[in-house]
Amino acid sequence: MNRTTLEQWRMLQAVVDHGGFAQAAAAIHKSQSTINHAVHKLQDQLGVPVLEVVGRKAQLTEAGALLLRRAGQLLAQATQLEDIATSLAQGTEAEIHLAVDELYPTEHLARVMDLFSTRYPNTRIELYETILSGGAERLLRGEVGMLIASAVPGGFLGEPIRQAEFVAVAARGHALHQYGRPLTVQDLARERQIVIRDSAQDRRTDSGWLGAEQRWTVSHVATSIELVGRGLGFAWLPVSRVAAALDAGDIQALPLERGARRYATLYLTLADPDCAGPATRDLAGLFRSQAL
Repeated sequence: MNRTTLEQWRMLQAVVDHGGFAQAAAAIHKSQSTINHAVHKLQDQLGVPVLEVVGRKAQLTEAGALLLRRAGQLLAQATQLEDIATSLAQGTEAEIHLAVDELYPTEHLARVMDLFSTRYPNTRIELYETILSGGAERLLRGEVGMLIASAVPGGFLGEPIRQAEFVAVAARGHALHQYGRPLTVQDLARERQIVIRDSAQDRRTDSGWLGAEQRWTVSHVATSIELVGRGLGFAWLPVSRVAAALDAGDIQALPLERGARRYATLYLTLADPDCAGPATRDLAGLFRSQAL
């Protein structure tokens, strides 16, 4: 039979995190005497000292650091179990937070949202439209429970749901269309390239830039399309977003020697499939139904 409890380990963690018994009591809304008793009983049950007072601050002993590190895994698992139970008890979620890369076709996103709204009219949606690693950053921070992006963050499992295609384009009449031959990297490097900025804050990925002499960096695909359409530069743009402009001839595909088309797989990733409520699982199913 276990001699210690998770609550004792939680109180020890609070003392360490906040630097003392009084600070821990204020932080977790317990009396100082309750925390003091729990920690001292924990030490007695373990038979080894886990805390020592240095100056006015309580610090872990070497043995305490080892034991608390192991206990942290149990605390995390217990919290996860409680979250799952809460999700099951509440039934349908009141709000869903998801991040969708701007590569995902807007018409398909609108179709998914339309279908979802008829099934869950009272569930609020917080949608973050991200670029490159911006969505993964939000998932890792716990800000979203669902991600659709071209990469799966480490420690998560994603499933491929769509292939995104890019095409190198410039406006009709742009200098790059005047060569009358296949274009080289050197030809492109002499012109302005429009690049879309990574929406991540901590670690940005610089993807697709060829080292052109002039580079304009923008935050949204729509802005890139507008600038390219005005003849202000060339870019690799999602075919799903420029198909109409290509058909109309407003912009034209560049005749590159190689690499005129690029491809990226979009993955659906859930932060915690076991904790996902019925609305989140159904929303994921709707995205899967739009897969190509």
